[in-house]
Amino acid sequence: MSEPTPNWEREVLQKLALSAIQEQRRSRHWSILFKTLGFLYLFIVLFLAAGWFGSDRVSITEHTALVDLQGVIASDQASADSVISSLQGAFEDKKTKGVILRINSPGGSPVQAGQIYDEIRRLRALYPKTPLYAVVDDICASGGYYVAAGADKIFVDKASIVGSIGVLMDGFGFTQTMQKLGVERRLLTAGENKGFLDPFSPVDPRQAAFAKQMLEEIHAQFIGVVREGRGKRLQETPEMFSGLVWSGEKSIQLGLADALGNVESVARDVIKAEDIVDYTQREGLAERLAGRLGASMAKALTPFEKAGVTLR
Repeated sequence: MSEPTPNWEREVLQKLALSAIQEQRRSRHWSILFKTLGFLYLFIVLFLAAGWFGSDRVSITEHTALVDLQGVIASDQASADSVISSLQGAFEDKKTKGVILRINSPGGSPVQAGQIYDEIRRLRALYPKTPLYAVVDDICASGGYYVAAGADKIFVDKASIVGSIGVLMDGFGFTQTMQKLGVERRLLTAGENKGFLDPFSPVDPRQAAFAKQMLEEIHAQFIGVVREGRGKRLQETPEMFSGLVWSGEKSIQLGLADALGNVESVARDVIKAEDIVDYTQREGLAERLAGRLGASMAKALTPFEKAGVTLR
């Protein structure tokens, strides 16, 4: 049996130390790898959520372009900017055979609705061979119908809610409540009408008459758009522009809509292109955060919200 070398303890310690160092390095490498994979995964998730990877709209064949208009038409919801950009993308694609604007909206801002309508008319004139059809889901009322009136045809479900061709300005009055609570309103203005329809002050008959006149003007604009868009198909009745709504089936009889149909049937039977490509611009995480921050700041800087003019 051979005798151990005089420095065998040192050699064993060196081997143990080297082994420990190698193990630490391996552990550190695995840790770095897992952290990198974790950050990469989080990075991809955030990009997808924010919509920064762009659109997956890739089609090499003729197709039906779909654009959604969902919810209240307003600058911070179904805005004119987002709908118009989506429509432009749909019309600009040379493989688009027809465009479907799917609407499910109770209405909203007359300004936003008017901008979308005007852009629809412009795009139809620019691309005369590409038809645009409005397809109604549950509801197409007021500002939603304002937009739909610009389409070549309007398709509905028999139970869809259609119409509400009117304008409103709503708000609240708190004067009686303030009197009961013993609260005094102290409003100082520069300009006799700067406190226009202030909810904490009694109604000024002159201001109420002015507001009514303004609503009548916007209502007349709405009626003009409907008559222009629907033309001779419209079977006008005394109640048609009163703000009432009708079922999809009744709206066809009145000429407010053209036929029953949904996205799939219109793409298949009317446009003759069953392949449907969605061009709707979805709001990404960054835009949602920026929008909410802006809305919060606006509310913080505004002592109260005045009644707004609404197509609904």
